[in-house]
Amino acid sequence: MLWLYNFGISLYKLLLQVASLFNSKAKLFLKGRKNLFHTISKRINPSEKHIWFHFASLGEFEQGRPVLENLKEIYPDKKIVITFFSPSGYEIRKDYAGAAGVFYLPLDTKKNAEEFVRLINPEIAIFTKYEFWYHYFSVLHRHNVPLFLISGIFRPNQLFFKWYGGFYRSMLECVNYFFVQNEESVRLLNSINIDNVSLSGDTRFDRVAENAQSPKHLQAIADFCGSSKVFIAGSTWPQDEQLIAMLIAMLIRENQDWKFIIAPHEIGAAHLDEITNLIPGITRYTRLEVINTDSNSRVLLIDNIGMLSSIYQYGDIAYIGGGFGAGIHNTLEAAAFGLPVIFGPKYDKFQEAKDLIRLGAAISISTPTALSAAFAKLQQDNSASAAAWNYVDIKKGSAQQILKYLKDFI
Repeated sequence: MLWLYNFGISLYKLLLQVASLFNSKAKLFLKGRKNLFHTISKRINPSEKHIWFHFASLGEFEQGRPVLENLKEIYPDKKIVITFFSPSGYEIRKDYAGAAGVFYLPLDTKKNAEEFVRLINPEIAIFTKYEFWYHYFSVLHRHNVPLFLISGIFRPNQLFFKWYGGFYRSMLECVNYFFVQNEESVRLLNSINIDNVSLSGDTRFDRVAENAQSPKHLQAIADFCGSSKVFIAGSTWPQDEQLIAMLIAMLIRENQDWKFIIAPHEIGAAHLDEITNLIPGITRYTRLEVINTDSNSRVLLIDNIGMLSSIYQYGDIAYIGGGFGAGIHNTLEAAAFGLPVIFGPKYDKFQEAKDLIRLGAAISISTPTALSAAFAKLQQDNSASAAAWNYVDIKKGSAQQILKYLKDFI
């Protein structure tokens, strides 16, 4: 099975090289890894021990951030190395001040894993949620470097739990301890004789609660919203935006006193133009900020990255994108501000989404009619906001539980 895994990594690299000819993310993926070991050797002293945090992307970084930053506060002299698999994480956090170095993770080959681990000399390694790389895990295990998975989540359909999944289960045997989000994950790991696991919850709750307590004030957003009720659509994709455009058109036609903010997941010029054409009279945030005046428009398009988690403080109802694709984006950032949320049908991989629906703080939709009905229901349901806020509040504390355990390994 190892030869097939190695072949898959090689094939993946080849496909990336082809895709990079017309896909900007693939191009960044390869460019960021060019001469990477030379870059690391100039930034990192291999004779010093480091704490290694790895994240798939930006969402996982925010998820693991409470552990990272609290650990740094407890051990200010410890040096931290951060790696990302995806450009969407690295490109935004490559200048993160809390680390000695932020790098792309080299592709998972035996040679790359050996060289990378030699260069950063990790004292411990912390992976977040669901990144499993055979060669990296094996090298860490051979070098007796403790490896931890935080905010892990497992599902029955994963290869680890199939009768033919022995190769993939061998990766899990390299992990010293699993901190997982739900009881199902505990049961699944126990079913394959993995007992070094505890239910710690999701560290994202700590992060979003912290953000909600001290959000960044955005004067241009506050001026735009004024005293109106505000519907915020965050991390949207084209199919989300089609539905939202219909809702906006209906509400404006009915003269309902709502304003709307759309923060798309992709902010390339072509996509922003598509949204502008889809929704007449929409105003772009950068224009609003430059002219420094209130806009007559009732719809605002966020055309940059990094603001959404603070924008939610100005909202009343949120729509979270991604539910018509691979899966919904971060619902907790909105819920932490007491916003009930709406999202598309693909949410089954997200425990928090299922919990919010059960509590009456979220509604899943798949049609324009369903979106309109969900909006009308949440607009009248005063308890939904309190349920969203309370859910985040009672789920805090995962980071402290993890840190207490990690102290014995640092």
